[in-house]
Amino acid sequence: MNSPQLPSYISRENVGPWHIYLQQVEKVAPLLDKALWPWVETLRRPKRALIVDVPIRLDNGEIAHYEGYRIHHNTSRGPGKGGVRYHQDVTLSEVMALAGWMTIKNAVVNVPFGGAKGGIRVDPRQLSLAELERLTRRYTSEIDMMIGPDKDIPAPDMNTNAQVMAWMMDTYSMNQGRTATGVVTGKPLSLGGSLGRPDATGRGVFVTAREAAKKLDLTILGARVAVQGFGNVGEASARMFAQAGAKIVAVQDVSATLYNPNGIDLVALKQYFAEHRTLLGAPDCELISAHDFWCVPCEFLVPAALEAQINQYNAACINARVIVEGANGPTTPEAEVILAERNVLVVPDVLANAGGVTVSYFEWVQDFSSFFWSEEEINQRLERIMAEAFQAIWQLAEERKLSLRTAAFVIGCSRVLEARSIRGLYP
Repeated sequence: MNSPQLPSYISRENVGPWHIYLQQVEKVAPLLDKALWPWVETLRRPKRALIVDVPIRLDNGEIAHYEGYRIHHNTSRGPGKGGVRYHQDVTLSEVMALAGWMTIKNAVVNVPFGGAKGGIRVDPRQLSLAELERLTRRYTSEIDMMIGPDKDIPAPDMNTNAQVMAWMMDTYSMNQGRTATGVVTGKPLSLGGSLGRPDATGRGVFVTAREAAKKLDLTILGARVAVQGFGNVGEASARMFAQAGAKIVAVQDVSATLYNPNGIDLVALKQYFAEHRTLLGAPDCELISAHDFWCVPCEFLVPAALEAQINQYNAACINARVIVEGANGPTTPEAEVILAERNVLVVPDVLANAGGVTVSYFEWVQDFSSFFWSEEEINQRLERIMAEAFQAIWQLAEERKLSLRTAAFVIGCSRVLEARSIRGLYP
């Protein structure tokens, strides 16, 4: 295939996370069925992108402006689906990449959604609860034309939660003149949220790690696990590893990196974090450098924070057998080459962290039917979907001698492009 010409607003040299996504697409494109090649350019271009000004009145009476984004990457297989993050480093490149990965992720686990993502460049720690509500409601109003229960369904992401989703749902509903619970997922239970949603992404990480362990003849019992990130994904996956008998030997977040070769007491650590809002100073743990985290001897390494955390500068020191990507895009293409040479198995983000969007799909279905499932049913359905998706990817990787990421992209891209091809062009 010919090397694609990138859109004029994109530079090959400096596009951040979007460039990583493009590299992944370019790598997989020649491996797709030739009948799909004419449509590959679809994956390299977002369907639509919205940049909005989000002005709010602060508690002190001043007016502050924040930049917000909502991206529809691809909607060939269904309405857009993707989270909204509040972070001081949010960029257009990042949100575009996250939307692209959502397109692939939804196709990999075969849920009928396309890829979307949103974000606001803001440090939410600097805002009061009332200011966060005003920010959320103004942002929702600004992107109102992009979202809807059968159009684009936002969800929580970094620094957003069920309360933020409740504000978004209420704002959209007020603008529509009717209650529309299905416009977002990850809502509180009292507003049509789903049981099992808070732990869903972490559960998916654990399920795919367990399936990988079976293939490698590893045992979870007694296995050493290092987790980057102690938020919703990192804490939940660490907890499930621990419940299965693994030892959590290292935990890192923005505040500190903790190490205990005998295993960290997660219950005590979670209680300490709830009281102090930091990991720094947690008892019975050794404080190590941020770089040394990547060198900790372990069977499973779970990056559950930001993009590009595993890169050409630390990949060579990683001492894990399996990396399970709880975050989106945590491993750069350069690092992946190094890891492959060192026989480190990488379970890619488009599979490993798809538990969240899978249960979001369950929530969306439950909202439409107004019939809600038990948590046991939800967890069973989630485990079945994640395990079946892992098996399909593993089988393709074995048959065609591919990495798990490349195999996942082959499956995901093929499903998206087949839908695009069959639908054709209008007008």
